[in-house]
Amino acid sequence: MNAKHTSKLASLICVLICGVINPVQGFVVHLPSLPFSPATSWPHYSNYNRRTAAGDDDRGSMSALSASAAASALSTNTELLPGMDAIMAQNEELWEMLDDLRDKPYFRLYSVDMLASCEYMPQELFECYSETCEIYPVDEEEIPSRLKEVDDDEHDFELDGWARWDMPSDDYYDMLQFPEGFTGYDGSEVWRFIHDRIGFHDDEMVDDEYDADTWKADFNKAVSGLHAMVSAQVVRGIVEKIEAGDEFSDAEEVYSDPKAEFERRLGRNGETPLAIENMYFCYMLMLTAVSRARDRLLLDCECGRIGAEAAQILKGILDFDLLENTSISVASRTFHDHAVKDKDTLWEARMRTRDLMRIMNCVQCNKCRLHGKISVLGLSTALQLLVGQRGEGTADAEMTRVHRVELAALMTTLSKFATAIRFCQQMQEEIS
Repeated sequence: MNAKHTSKLASLICVLICGVINPVQGFVVHLPSLPFSPATSWPHYSNYNRRTAAGDDDRGSMSALSASAAASALSTNTELLPGMDAIMAQNEELWEMLDDLRDKPYFRLYSVDMLASCEYMPQELFECYSETCEIYPVDEEEIPSRLKEVDDDEHDFELDGWARWDMPSDDYYDMLQFPEGFTGYDGSEVWRFIHDRIGFHDDEMVDDEYDADTWKADFNKAVSGLHAMVSAQVVRGIVEKIEAGDEFSDAEEVYSDPKAEFERRLGRNGETPLAIENMYFCYMLMLTAVSRARDRLLLDCECGRIGAEAAQILKGILDFDLLENTSISVASRTFHDHAVKDKDTLWEARMRTRDLMRIMNCVQCNKCRLHGKISVLGLSTALQLLVGQRGEGTADAEMTRVHRVELAALMTTLSKFATAIRFCQQMQEEIS
């Protein structure tokens, strides 16, 4: 095919996807707490927040040598260690770009059903009147008309899809206006249900539910990694609350020591010893999925769906060498190899991710529910791209069926992981 025909084909695909060529923040939950004493003092950690205006915070960066030593201290999984090394050495630069990208409308505005009922467990009505957990939709004039048209046009029902997103409405929520943070909400009941009922516990995994030779263990590991990312965001929110000089309520006082909370939730001797390793595993899946979606994202840039400023940032992310690092793709190759070996049961994974999305309706903190739904959609989209229906991933010809909201959630969730990894590196330096 010559260049002229290639150009025409690209334009045709762009029209098919975009319709026209003209342009147009965590799920905060807490596991049952141990009686840690509140911290009597805590040093100033402004570098844990989003970048300062001066942009001179480089605490998240690491030399290759120190990254290798740090990774070895977190995991004994020799297959994952090279990828963990690479992430530790390069995550800071990627985080900066992702942090900028999340500010753009394409990646921060979502139409979410905040009134759906919980279908999985009986619950006492919990009314959150605190501003820390309440959210409000943006004014209608703040929603780009083209973005809303795309979401309305793309929404469909797929019986056996990886996720089932909420029906679009006029209520859009701004992730920039309501970023991740510490709300004091206790979501331990939801997390217990996720791990006990949505996770897999087959006989073949009785000794190792995270690293057994099956895609079901890979699924468990990814969900655990998602949980670890959320835990890191919670602890980061605790640090920010202390920095702001805000007081903890009596019920929140048990959470007021960030180091103790970090060790309990994410430490090697904590409640989930492999939490951070699993978080890196899930981050690797996300990175490879974004690489897989590269051409599809670039088409949205060319079609004008993604604004010029956001497109420039996105192209820098897509060209970042960490996405093509072979040590990063180890996680997706493992999942792929397990999936094709047992592809006749892969429908169970799609069913579980749909359940994972729907149980977010049992989260009674609206801010937490918002971030939970976006994070689950991001992970589901990654699995859809990497594994697909039969273990081989989404075919190039089917990339046009990946929706705007799925691509946006994929990038937003990748940013959440980059932020969580960065925070964990900083906390580990403080604790060590």
